[in-house]
Amino acid sequence: MLKTAKITAALCIVASSALSGSHSAGDAAKGEKVFKKCKACHAVEEGKNKTGPSMYGVVGRAAGSVEGYKYSKAMAGSGLVWDAETLDGFLTKPKKYLKGTKMSFAGLKKEKDRANVIAYLATLGN
Repeated sequence: MLKTAKITAALCIVASSALSGSHSAGDAAKGEKVFKKCKACHAVEEGKNKTGPSMYGVVGRAAGSVEGYKYSKAMAGSGLVWDAETLDGFLTKPKKYLKGTKMSFAGLKKEKDRANVIAYLATLGN
């Protein structure tokens, strides 16, 4: 019950953040499907890093802060906090959004795909 409440609260935070800006609220179930593109490099389990850091608890987390993962200097010193706006910007074109990032993924072109992935990420340990 508590986990369901946390997930619901996280989704509401992301949805309200997304709606307050130019971003639209996403669908977590659709986002889980889009996230399959990310699974080669990112795990969703807590403490499990791959080529990229774990996405568990990413929404609301300071960028460059997952223990045991070696970040680029750019990410570690970025001062970013992952919310709907920063995730949307980064996922659009990572290398353009944060020069010097190690993330080699080109980005998600469709705004709806990004919104859906962000909604899904909000369900992971938040």
